[in-house]
Amino acid sequence: MRNRNGTEKNAVTTIFGRIIRREIPADIVYEDDSCLAFRDINPQAPIHVLLIPKKEIARLADAQPEDQALLGHLLLAANKVARQLGVQDAYRVVVNNGAGAGQSVLHLHLHILAGRPMRWPPG
Repeated sequence: MRNRNGTEKNAVTTIFGRIIRREIPADIVYEDDSCLAFRDINPQAPIHVLLIPKKEIARLADAQPEDQALLGHLLLAANKVARQLGVQDAYRVVVNNGAGAGQSVLHLHLHILAGRPMRWPPG
């Protein structure tokens, strides 16, 4: 069952869940019925935005078949955010899955990074 803001009523609360519920402030740059994007407080590039689903999924590995449309929606929303920020021609989208990959908040999130040259391989 969902709250009126789209989050699961019994979901484990993370800092991202609290941002979705407006319990703590964030510099929100995009929002729709399924997701929310806000500026990272510890940016790794001149433009560093986190895009989170309102449904609390801990890690990409925890996504279920019924999340397929939501996962696709997140990528399309990343495009919208990039266009809105004027970086649609050069940006990187990163998903960390688990602590060993650098995930520090157990709520699925996409990093949208831009504004500097990106090297390969990352990390």
